[in-house]
Amino acid sequence: MIDKQWSSAAEAVADIQDGDSLAVGGFGLSGNPIALIEAVLAQGTTDLSIVSNNCGVDDWGLGILLNAQRIRKMTSSYVGENKEFERQFLSGELELELTPQGTLAEKLRAGGSGVSAFFTQTGVGTQVAEGGLPRRYNADGSIAVASPVKEVRPFDVGGVQKDFVLEEAITTDFSLVHAAVGDRHGNLVFNKAARNFNPLAAMAGRVCIAQVERLVEPGEIDPDSVHLPGVFVHRVVEVGTDIEKRIERRTVSQPAASQPATTTEGA
Repeated sequence: MIDKQWSSAAEAVADIQDGDSLAVGGFGLSGNPIALIEAVLAQGTTDLSIVSNNCGVDDWGLGILLNAQRIRKMTSSYVGENKEFERQFLSGELELELTPQGTLAEKLRAGGSGVSAFFTQTGVGTQVAEGGLPRRYNADGSIAVASPVKEVRPFDVGGVQKDFVLEEAITTDFSLVHAAVGDRHGNLVFNKAARNFNPLAAMAGRVCIAQVERLVEPGEIDPDSVHLPGVFVHRVVEVGTDIEKRIERRTVSQPAASQPATTTEGA
């Protein structure tokens, strides 16, 4: 029997070193592995290169690492909810590799599947393929690092020649993910929107660390219900079902006379 349970988030992330790369799950704030992120913050790890759909908000999610200036580079598809992110990027303190969302998802999946690169139509005819997107600015606002030109090749699609751009896969030193349920073998089940990037981030890490709300024994999860098999997961930490969850924006409807207001909760 392979028991992948670790006693605490702090122990599970203890060997993440300065300069390491991390793939971090979550979509918006849904499914953020906040206990693992807080443990990385607490141990002082810095100069991190992080791949994640977004960078949290100013005081939660990956935003707490950003505020502590622990992140050297972000590879993301959306960065619009974090004012400190904007400040660091425009001042030249942070490098950003902005990547189309579907392409980012596939780069992670490909890395976890042993596929080194793939062709996609997304980005053809734009700076994604042609290069020149600012990745890092100088303090004076000039571009210090720009995205490179990527290979574009035509392929026959239903008798029509269409251009595709070559995108390289992503693998990282570690991955940090959140799941609703996991067992001691590392099999994971995600809840709703938390399933979006968490499985892909998990696949891309050479060492995957998963925080789970509820830990069960092997065999308790119906095999047909497993979203990510334990072969991709190396460490599991139980964080409890009462762990804090946040959403970026709360939209509250005006209640009818006999009905309470409703909100949307994160997964």
